[in-house]
Amino acid sequence: MTTENYLVLGILAIAILLFVSERLRVDLVAMMVLVALAVTGLVTVEGAFSGFASPAVIVVWAVFIISGGLTRSGVADLIARQVVRLAGRSQLRLMLLIMVAVGIMSAFMSNVGAAAILLPAVMSVARETDIPPSKLLIPLAWASLLGGNVTMIGTPPNILASSILEIYGNIEPFGFFDFVPMGTVVLVAGILYLVLVGRHLLPERTAGGGLVDSYPVQEYLTEARVADDSPLVGKTVGEADLERRYGLNVIHVHLCCQDGETVSAMTEHRLQPGDELHLEATASAILEAGRTLGLNPVPDRPIQPWEPEPERPAFELAEVVLAPSSSLRCSTLQEMDFRSRFGLAVLAIRHQGHTFFERLGDVQIDFGDSLLLQGPVEKINLLRHERDFLLLDMLPLETRRTQKAPIAVAILLGVLAIVAVGWLHVSVAMFIGALLMVLSGTLTMDEAYRSIDWKSIFLIAGMLPLGLAMQSTGTAQWLAGHIVSLVGNWGPLAVMMGIYLVTALLTQVISNAAAAVLAVPIAIDAALSLGANPYAFVMATVIAASTSFLMPIGHQVDVLVFGPGGYRFADYAKVGLWLSLLLFILTALVLPLIWPLAG
Repeated sequence: MTTENYLVLGILAIAILLFVSERLRVDLVAMMVLVALAVTGLVTVEGAFSGFASPAVIVVWAVFIISGGLTRSGVADLIARQVVRLAGRSQLRLMLLIMVAVGIMSAFMSNVGAAAILLPAVMSVARETDIPPSKLLIPLAWASLLGGNVTMIGTPPNILASSILEIYGNIEPFGFFDFVPMGTVVLVAGILYLVLVGRHLLPERTAGGGLVDSYPVQEYLTEARVADDSPLVGKTVGEADLERRYGLNVIHVHLCCQDGETVSAMTEHRLQPGDELHLEATASAILEAGRTLGLNPVPDRPIQPWEPEPERPAFELAEVVLAPSSSLRCSTLQEMDFRSRFGLAVLAIRHQGHTFFERLGDVQIDFGDSLLLQGPVEKINLLRHERDFLLLDMLPLETRRTQKAPIAVAILLGVLAIVAVGWLHVSVAMFIGALLMVLSGTLTMDEAYRSIDWKSIFLIAGMLPLGLAMQSTGTAQWLAGHIVSLVGNWGPLAVMMGIYLVTALLTQVISNAAAAVLAVPIAIDAALSLGANPYAFVMATVIAASTSFLMPIGHQVDVLVFGPGGYRFADYAKVGLWLSLLLFILTALVLPLIWPLAG
């Protein structure tokens, strides 16, 4: 081994450790990798920044923009409604149609985008039909991962694999539809497994009848009347700072002197004796408030927050999750000034499998967490237009530019036709498609920028130079040589499936894009050293990179459904282990028939 090999392996090992630890954002880790490669001279300056100009990166962000156009024009919502209409009240039919729909959508748009679009529709129909969302959301997430294998643009590993093949010079990159045969086999197999076997292993933990079944909020809600001698008299709710200082979450205020009017907790009304505060708090906090704040419980009025009394304004419950593009990740409710910004009260937070009811302002909200909100109907409806939160309720089509739907579909079909006949490189065709989405008015330029997951872009652009360094320094060849020496006597199939297994394990703890960048060069060099077909090895590797089924941290779609589904960490492994094993066996048996191993 040379000094360069040691340097590359050192940078690789540190990057993997940082990815797994999650101490730093993945895009920041990728930028650190880029700098390390440039400073050590493992790549040239041009090579270090080549990722930003890579056709692979162009394709990825163009896919995000085209996905945004399909969303904003309502195309995806129309598909979701059709799925719900056809499924009726059958859990089996609903699961099947959801998986088929999201699988097909994911072949032509981002995995996360396809899942995020269908998530509200799935939650809505689950509540209407009393089907536990936990029976539907993992199938939704995993079908989006499997569907990405069907085309080149369906998932970043496919795009990156084709780009890395070009680095080798004497190997042609994959064509747009080269992924279709094996991708279709994988998608169909995954759907059949989840419909026939996996659904029996999925937990039946979260009731679908309504939010109150998901969150036991009633025991934490009460109404308290302001006493004559209360220190709160003359103060607004905001000035009293009840949540931070006393752990009392004020939902709304019932005014005693204004015909019983009920107002938001954001009111500037100064509290008067007899005003009633609708509170969420622990029993101990309520008792303490009675002693120190002069707040006396009102036991004679039944509390039904999810069914407002007719004489009061409409206060509703709503459930939201952080949107994939949210800028509020890892912020607390206090830091984002949630109550002032949105005029809604947070009743509960489901965070990393646990539900919190107290000191909510101090809980750091992460991607995949779900929040139970209560407030005026008009405030909740405003959330439908918020890019930071995804309201788990089917959006009215009026919020979409449905008149642009035919244009969005025409643009997508036009791009696919251009790529299919080989008229333009896929990056140029996708770039044109993204541009047309803006020029046609389907998206504004600002919406196009917001539709891009910049974290993914910087991750891929930063990691691509590592793949280049692994190839140019011979590190990938050295690693491939060791794999061949270990299992090469068993033949090319054993080597290919060994790389598949390593990639599948990597993608459980790091992003599928990063796993592909690390594994694809090794797969290519292993195939070349054996005189085998590199396309078969790379195809197996990218399939493995999309098998993030064992833990909820493996992929964004797994995290997206974690909170709304009420899942626990072990639920993924219980169902995903058998699916991973099925795809491993299927790849070993079927892939050589589609892509013969002989070079």
